[in-house]
Amino acid sequence: QVTLVESGGGSVLPGGSLGLSCVASGNIRSIIAMGWYRQSPGGSRERELVARIEYDGTIRYGNSVKGRATMSGDTRKWTVVLAMSDLKAEDTGFYSCNVDRNTGQDYWGPGTRVTVSS
Repeated sequence: QVTLVESGGGSVLPGGSLGLSCVASGNIRSIIAMGWYRQSPGGSRERELVARIEYDGTIRYGNSVKGRATMSGDTRKWTVVLAMSDLKAEDTGFYSCNVDRNTGQDYWGPGTRVTVSS
């Protein structure tokens, strides 16, 4: 069992910045990757990758946030911080932390809402 605790999010002006963090607890030895994903309001788009870190430290970013997002993390403790800048209205959505385990299972955090609006 893995539990994820997320923090950050909220309302931001266009062009602003925000940070999201995720901390895993429980059977973290089985985790092989941790990432942030998002879904647009109303679920009009499929959930998309924002950023993800693998067990070897490799970080991948979603195409829509490349150049505007920076992820840092500790793959021993499985904690990550995601910094996003130059936020746009299309960044509005429900952001969720996810971990993959070496058992094939994955877990999702409760999620946090991000609203980019003037």
